[in-house]
Amino acid sequence: MAALLSVADALARVLDGVEPLASENAPLTDADGRVLASDVAALRTQPPADLSAMDGYAVRAVDVASAPVTLTIAGEVAAGHPFAGVVGPGQAARIFTGGVVPPGADTIVIQENTTRDGERVLVNQSEKPGRHIRRAGLDFKEGQVLLPRGRRLTDRDVMLAAAMSHPAVPVHRRPKIALFATGDELKPPGSPLGPGEIVYSNGFALQALARNEGALVTDLGIVPDKVDATTDAIRRARDSGADVLVTTGGASVGDYDLMQRGLKAEGLALSFWRVALRPGRPMMNGRLGSMHVLGLPGNPVSAYVCAYLFLLPLLRRLSGRADVDMSLEPVLLGVELPANDERADYMRATLALGPEGTFVATPVNVQDSSMMAALAKADCLIVREPFESAAKPGDRCVILRLTHGL
Repeated sequence: MAALLSVADALARVLDGVEPLASENAPLTDADGRVLASDVAALRTQPPADLSAMDGYAVRAVDVASAPVTLTIAGEVAAGHPFAGVVGPGQAARIFTGGVVPPGADTIVIQENTTRDGERVLVNQSEKPGRHIRRAGLDFKEGQVLLPRGRRLTDRDVMLAAAMSHPAVPVHRRPKIALFATGDELKPPGSPLGPGEIVYSNGFALQALARNEGALVTDLGIVPDKVDATTDAIRRARDSGADVLVTTGGASVGDYDLMQRGLKAEGLALSFWRVALRPGRPMMNGRLGSMHVLGLPGNPVSAYVCAYLFLLPLLRRLSGRADVDMSLEPVLLGVELPANDERADYMRATLALGPEGTFVATPVNVQDSSMMAALAKADCLIVREPFESAAKPGDRCVILRLTHGL
């Protein structure tokens, strides 16, 4: 039997030749979470002119170098309504926050430091030049690239793009995912269960995981353990225009593991189907024409860990993200662990701050690949390399944080 493929080599094959999907212009209302296909530069300068940062009076600094001093009010400036005149010697203009600083004025005296008397104002405190003025271009200047290609847009980025005067931005198309599970024993949540039947849960986590990465998901449901049914589901996935087909169950070579048989009948170019990984050894990868195929194990934890390690990077590459790799983080180990065997181990663990402010990772008590409560409790995965030596509490280890981790 051929040697198991390492996790690193398996990921390299999953990502081999994968290019970002085509770009499209998305309105800002549909831009959050999308990935920029090209740099976005400011179409305007912000602020476009010198603006008042406070309510008060626009004055000449030379006139308020000493106080108290009384000035004549020459006019009023509100946001969006500039003053047409010029502030001359001995004059002031009433100004409100966001108002354009009028010609002649070079500082703002806040209203709390003044006393108004009709068309005159008493300045009670001296002020320095430039005080309380937001200079033109303080935030950004026209032509400045503020949102680079490959950036996944946040809500704050969308706000910035709007301020830069972009009603839409160039982003990569969202990846389309088709998903189905195989197994005569699987029943939807809430269904009455007969002997040997179990509740189907994998797909709900995988759909959420994909959608959180910005993907569009088509759920093809549960497919019986029959070659014709499996083949039909594969064809429906391809007809839906899916960029990625994700399956759970049936990726091994047992009598009822029909996924490989169905995929190969449809023309699958198989890349691999076994990885030196715990949990998740029977994982399959290949291409069916332009559609990427990931065949995940049927056990819930195995399916989730494999999706986290392989589906997320694939979706990020298709989306055009620059941060495809998920970095490992060094922490301290909370318990003793024996030496590892030939498979990389991804142990579900919780994180807590140690007495010196360093994170400590403690594996959950039972690492069985069917234990969903333990997976939900976990903050991270402790990553142990093949044949890694035994470790004791306080030793360094590395973790891969899960999305909801500390």
